[in-house]
Amino acid sequence: MSKLTKNKKLALEKIEDGRAYTIEEAAQLVKEITFTKFDASVDIDVRLGVDPRKANQMVRGVVTLPHGTGKDIRVLVLCTPDKVEEAKAAGADYVGLDEYIEKLKSGWTDIDIIITMPAIMGKIGALGRILGPRGLMPNPKSGTVTMEIGKAVKEVKQGKIDFKVDKFGIVHTSIGKVNFEAEKIMDNAREFMATIQKLKPSSAKGTYVKSVFLSSTMSPGIKLDLKSLLD
Repeated sequence: MSKLTKNKKLALEKIEDGRAYTIEEAAQLVKEITFTKFDASVDIDVRLGVDPRKANQMVRGVVTLPHGTGKDIRVLVLCTPDKVEEAKAAGADYVGLDEYIEKLKSGWTDIDIIITMPAIMGKIGALGRILGPRGLMPNPKSGTVTMEIGKAVKEVKQGKIDFKVDKFGIVHTSIGKVNFEAEKIMDNAREFMATIQKLKPSSAKGTYVKSVFLSSTMSPGIKLDLKSLLD
């Protein structure tokens, strides 16, 4: 059993065992229990009452957080020459086609998201083994395969995120940074949960949202009172 660090102990002392905190309380508390020297991410973990093994209970979607994620998202656009300037003007970090496909084949993945066009997907398909495990494969459902390249780049840069439930029935994503004001963390959490609510599969029976925890990088989780979050 690993020994508790001084900071971890301090953080745990601030969290009342067995208590569910309102989102207002948790948004402030997560800032108080974070002792990292870097600007940690604020994460949300949502346990859903679904069976991800069944296709009709897969929960996947996109949400644009009102205050963004606080991260500098590195965007690669794979497109035809006529879309290059549009992508660059929208703020894409890397723009091109064959030269970047070759870089990806060689193992380069120093990016956060790839946006491309429907006509290009045939070339990218062969990269599934590289991109898939890293969550980088473009997908029409998440808006990363589109003819509106400029719009897609701007949305991602402004805080649009793609998420999906994992094999354990949990959705995990970052919704901001610890240096955000508590109100911004709260707004982002509520927007994210409102989107989760809209994606409830009709085939899912019983309680849909079972539990929600808020945490930061390396901090303990704070259990949230669902009523304060979903109202």
